Amino acid sequence: MSKTTVYDIKVQFGDCDPAGIVFYPNFSKWMDASSLHFFMECGVPPWRELVKTTGIIGTPLLELTNKFMRPATYGETLQVYTSIEEWRHKVFIQKHVVKRGDDLLCEGLETRAFVIRPPETPDRIKAIPVPDDIRAKCS
Repeated sequence: MSKTTVYDIKVQFGDCDPAGIVFYPNFSKWMDASSLHFFMECGVPPWRELVKTTGIIGTPLLELTNKFMRPATYGETLQVYTSIEEWRHKVFIQKHVVKRGDDLLCEGLETRAFVIRPPETPDRIKAIPVPDDIRAKCS
């Protein structure tokens, strides 16, 4: 079972389209921010520190699915609830549930991988097995 973290968002006027509704890509932006927030809340150092000790440069997004239920607008505070739905050998599925209080606005699933820059091809990235210590901190 994964831990669940909460990332608060204050919706700004610039987050909205001309109708005053949050422009849908902003949900993905907030889920991306919540992904890093999740790991840091679980005790994983920020990527700029982790790269120095493990070579891990981050967890790029490989696949994304979102389901939108209700709109949001500026002036509202939203919560992004983030957890790991599934750990696989080299990837993990991260779940994000965006709410405004008790109202469910959006759900998203992201497939991500921990990556390094291999010494033989430092201009590329390579997925590595999910580190056991990170999995333990997040469970």
